[in-house]
Amino acid sequence: MRFIKSLLLMAWVVLTMASCAKIFYSQDAYQLAHQQKKIAIVPPTVTITPNKKIDADMMREQQRAESLNFQQEMYSWMLKRSMQGKISQEIQDPETTNVLLQKAGYPGSAITPDEICKVLGVDGIMTSSYHLAKPMSEGVAVAAAVLTGFMGTTNDVRVSLDIHDCSNSKMIWNYNHKFSGGIGSSPTRLVDELMREASKKMPYMNK
Repeated sequence: MRFIKSLLLMAWVVLTMASCAKIFYSQDAYQLAHQQKKIAIVPPTVTITPNKKIDADMMREQQRAESLNFQQEMYSWMLKRSMQGKISQEIQDPETTNVLLQKAGYPGSAITPDEICKVLGVDGIMTSSYHLAKPMSEGVAVAAAVLTGFMGTTNDVRVSLDIHDCSNSKMIWNYNHKFSGGIGSSPTRLVDELMREASKKMPYMNK
């Protein structure tokens, strides 16, 4: 029993980065990023690996809820960096962003990054996509850990995060990564870890 408790405690805090992040910068990324005065975080596109226990309507609702949740997580991280003086740009609050996008018919209608810039009235936008998967259930992971000592992955998050410069109508930065978590992890915790890592690489960060 003591072994199982120790194993679960260790697994609770385990978050792993499956591979090195792939990062793209345009040659003028830092210059353009620091010229931006106001930026917005667009609600992420979220896809979830299908689950036979969840019907299509419930899946769409879950994806919508996770999109808003992740957007708020990203906003909180950026706002925290702004308060610390590490980011000089003003960050549009998510409620304003979402209301303006809804009036423009997004996400029901396809809108280009350039069109989103005009709708939101900002100098730069952050867009992202997340794919969530559960390679194994918590129960299976616990059983595997007890039998083999191997702490299996219960949550995977694959992310693509972009920064677009509105004045030049182009993407200036892209971050691609995969984060995995063991027993006790959650997609929200993985996004928190993602932002912890990705924010260090953003051209918005003051050196």
